[in-house]
Amino acid sequence: MENKNNGEIVIYQSEDGFTHIDVKLEDETIWLTQEQLVNLYQTSKANVSEHIKNIIEEGELDRDSVVRKFRTTASDGKNYNVYHYNLDMIISLGYRIKSSIATRFRIWATERLKEYMIKGFTMDDTRLKELGGGNYWKELLDRIRDIRSSEKVVYRQVLDLYATSVDYDPKSDELCLASWFSPEWKLRIPHPPVLIIAS
Repeated sequence: MENKNNGEIVIYQSEDGFTHIDVKLEDETIWLTQEQLVNLYQTSKANVSEHIKNIIEEGELDRDSVVRKFRTTASDGKNYNVYHYNLDMIISLGYRIKSSIATRFRIWATERLKEYMIKGFTMDDTRLKELGGGNYWKELLDRIRDIRSSEKVVYRQVLDLYATSVDYDPKSDELCLASWFSPEWKLRIPHPPVLIIAS
């Protein structure tokens, strides 16, 4: 199989001290050779080989899913079958290799995981602004629309609006929706918030 993947991954630290990772994926993954992994994490070939072996032996990743042979043309003009490793392996190696660049990767990854655990999401704002998110932009909008229209969220938004009302009593079990549909309300806002969210 010939590797036509033009993807790449770059880990760097900007002047502000933050670690950034630029990934260009082809068909939602990237395939790197062992030599490219050595260059990426600035470590030795023996170190990369040992970690790949351990990752597979420990069952962290399935060899058939993350390792492929691609035909590549070397500098001597000859074709060789060379092992390539996908994004899952690249990430797993980043957690095991001891080098300054791998440490920066772990710091970056930990920040993303922490943000996800606290907020329930993490986003690459720069990528979404610059690239428009590609095919993922529509998926993101669909997911946000689904979350916003969930009954629990709508109910919470209604309660938040009621809390700003002068006659709202949080201890009361009754919510008077009549005020939402009063003539005065319709003059102020053409559609009640629930209808806006539903549409």
